[in-house]
Amino acid sequence: QVQLVESGGGLVQPGGSLRLSCAASGFSLENYNIGWFRQAPGKEREGVSCISRKGDTTYYADSVKGRFTISRDTAKNTVVLQMNSLKLEDSAMYYCAATLWGDAGNYYDTCITPTYDYWGQGTQVSVSS
Repeated sequence: QVQLVESGGGLVQPGGSLRLSCAASGFSLENYNIGWFRQAPGKEREGVSCISRKGDTTYYADSVKGRFTISRDTAKNTVVLQMNSLKLEDSAMYYCAATLWGDAGNYYDTCITPTYDYWGQGTQVSVSS
């Protein structure tokens, strides 16, 4: 069965950290660019970050740049989103997705424009004092 499963969400105070994982089964993430997205209640889904197939290129939304880090764990067929210095506005459901589109050289065309072939079910991140 082909699927993506996110994990690692939870409740954290402002300034805290969380580590989200996106694990694949039934296919290899190495063949796909992977994106992280989030959606808060009443808001549109927005891109957070994405990583190229080889893991040598990463992109971030301006709102998370310098605080979030995306990386691959090839041995575990997983992509990780390390989130530090979390803010109240980071609260949302976080989703990972896989696309066969390639690296277009910039955030929007690599992370936002592509058609994503697989989506996970999401993991909730809540930042609250």
